[in-house]
Amino acid sequence: MISPSHYLADELQSVTKHEYLGGVVYAMSGANNRHNRIATNLTGSLVVRLRGRRCEAFNSDTKVRIQFPTHTRFYYPDAMVVCRSNPESDSFQETPSLLVEVLSRSTRRTDEGEKRDAYLTIPSLMHYWMVEQEEAVVVAYRRADQGFVREVYQGLEAVIALSDLGIDLPLAEIYERVEFSPESDGSEE
Repeated sequence: MISPSHYLADELQSVTKHEYLGGVVYAMSGANNRHNRIATNLTGSLVVRLRGRRCEAFNSDTKVRIQFPTHTRFYYPDAMVVCRSNPESDSFQETPSLLVEVLSRSTRRTDEGEKRDAYLTIPSLMHYWMVEQEEAVVVAYRRADQGFVREVYQGLEAVIALSDLGIDLPLAEIYERVEFSPESDGSEE
């Protein structure tokens, strides 16, 4: 078992990113160009929309820390928005408002299960998005009075409203320059 402080120190020196689950470290796999284009488009759009506001966007090089009563976890989401940032000397954030994972075959089960369940326990979290790669679809969890509500945004014309942040994000921007296969062209059917 590795301590959180040992993990954080090692991670600053590591060439490979690792996620941390209660003392166990897991190497992360690389991503394809489609995944990276979607994540970059999303982060870029968030940066532009949040400029001059109190909240800010972070890319996939920033970890999120989740502290459970029995253990700590560190994940690398593909994008996040934070309105109360950790000190600049930290290598992680712990009060995200929005967390985003771009789904792939190798990560889907974890993103839809373990990570979703962990992320939805974060008191500051207002939104969790799972972004598809093969078609223009975002499955979004939005905090409501009675917990999180699942919403699906589909097609390049769809727009996700983040009223608590005072911004909207069109799927056309998230999927800009992404080429879909003929079976799923990114439009609504």
